[in-house]
Amino acid sequence: MTAGAVTARILGDMREHTADRSDARPGTQLRGDCGSCFGLCCVALPFARSADFALDKDAGTPCTNLRTDHRCGIHATLRERGFTGCTVYDCFGAGQRVSQVTFGGEDWRDGPPEHRRRMFDVFPVVRQLHELLWYLTEALSLPAARPVHADLRRALADTERLAEGTPEELAALDVPAHRQRVNALLLRTSELARSGTRGRKKNRRNADLMGARLKGADLAGADLRGAYLIAADLTGADLRGADLIGADLRDADLTDADLTGAFFLTQPQVNAARGGPGTRLPESVGRPVHWAAGG
Repeated sequence: MTAGAVTARILGDMREHTADRSDARPGTQLRGDCGSCFGLCCVALPFARSADFALDKDAGTPCTNLRTDHRCGIHATLRERGFTGCTVYDCFGAGQRVSQVTFGGEDWRDGPPEHRRRMFDVFPVVRQLHELLWYLTEALSLPAARPVHADLRRALADTERLAEGTPEELAALDVPAHRQRVNALLLRTSELARSGTRGRKKNRRNADLMGARLKGADLAGADLRGAYLIAADLTGADLRGADLIGADLRDADLTDADLTGAFFLTQPQVNAARGGPGTRLPESVGRPVHWAAGG
């Protein structure tokens, strides 16, 4: 079984587990389950009027589109109404953990002001921890990273333990320090995973490639960690086995690009890009619905 297939199976199992709430423990899945969340991303997070959002919203203020049942009132037409940013966001399962586990199912609307503030402070912290859990889970699916699998499993257990903390513990957590420790392992994982790619490995880490003309480019096994690929032309590009952790793919054109075996590529990144039926994706991410409508 390929590394991508292993990751797809792991994440698929999590999605199936989420769907069956009779035996699911909310918070153990790494993809958002809005039905088990109190609309935290629509309240806790701020956004500014831009190409991604049609209006300004302060942190802690409910979005004007949020209904009393915590559902989005314009979910079916978000892109048409100027809320593209909402369609590319994923909390990696942090919303249901904070709502149902950390705060025991107590709605932010029902508690005192301090309860509301604490929940909104904790949500971004858990979201970061869940993102790390996602990366560590994928790293463990890569056979080439076997030399560091033991360390990765320990980091996964440590991160899960932190995510299970009390609201007070989570609010006091030094997330950047933990991310730094995990990142060292993910860097080593990347080196091992890309070592099997033939030819010279291109280093484009943190590169400014906004609007770059990379049509048909050979980026197989490239290090594209943190690269700015906003609106880049990647049509027909070879991105097989590339490390795409943190790469900004907003409006990048992935038409006919080959991302087979690319790793640390999240669903939000794919959702933010443009693609088509000829785009080849890792099995760990799904093909965005809006691609069928021309991008």
